[in-house]
Amino acid sequence: MRVDDEQMHRVRADVEDPEAHGLTVEVGARFGSPRHYRRCVAEVGLDFPRLWAEFPEPAESATGAPSVVYRVDLSWLTSRWSCIFGAGCHGIYAERPDDGCCTLGAHFADGADERRVRRAARSLTDDQWQYARTGRARGIVETVSDDPDEQRASTTARRTRLVDGACIFLNRPGFAGGAGCALHLMAISSGAEPLTTKPDVCWQLPIRRTYDTIERADGTTYQQVNITEYDRRGWGPGGADLDWYCSGATEAHGAAEPVYRSYRAELTELIGAPAYGQLALLCEQRLAAGRRDRRPVLLAHPADPPRLTDPPS
Repeated sequence: MRVDDEQMHRVRADVEDPEAHGLTVEVGARFGSPRHYRRCVAEVGLDFPRLWAEFPEPAESATGAPSVVYRVDLSWLTSRWSCIFGAGCHGIYAERPDDGCCTLGAHFADGADERRVRRAARSLTDDQWQYARTGRARGIVETVSDDPDEQRASTTARRTRLVDGACIFLNRPGFAGGAGCALHLMAISSGAEPLTTKPDVCWQLPIRRTYDTIERADGTTYQQVNITEYDRRGWGPGGADLDWYCSGATEAHGAAEPVYRSYRAELTELIGAPAYGQLALLCEQRLAAGRRDRRPVLLAHPADPPRLTDPPS
């Protein structure tokens, strides 16, 4: 299962018919018995109007119908979301706020993903990685059930090992080398992109890439590549049971740069440089229209702060 084109069925679904569309969500077994859990900050609903744009793969020949078309969510890509780990992040589970979204470990997309992380882990020093000794002695990977609810035939998945309740690469608060993902911190300190060291699911979130096969009126088909927000539903049925999730949280929507700029490296890795160039152009045109007309951006992400215009490029 690839994290970029399938749901992550990784969170135990303790919610029956959950409603994660406002500030109140029904939660179950993890809190003893069903009750209403009131989130401490505002989190917008999952269903709201979005502005989408489509364009053919720029690298393909201009003659003939394209075989690949990108469908991109401009509401998300021009939003002011940013990761606020260590700067207001509440964590996906209320009892472990310092974990961020690292409590569950990272499920590897495939063998290449695991091998890249293993190579990166070998470069980590004891000063950079709190659990270096544990990782070297016991290994960084463990095999787990791919279906924790056992609702289908048992399969297995490989993920980063959990130590003391969270991912083995998560440095805890107070560690001299810095709190947060050791792989991320190593990449930043060496001037590399975190996508070169971290598991696929970790560097992609909260960007979601999915694929559809679309049939045209004449019977021909093309592959549609969708780029959008990795919201709670991307985690699978248990996503509604997360106590807090950042992509729809207003606290995480205050960045100076929109997502398509701050995530340029990740988006380029996901769709290629030619397609990213076209995506960025569409985003720039959208923001420029708002500046020109001095009006709010059309169909902005509802978690973004109200603004009349955007700063110039």
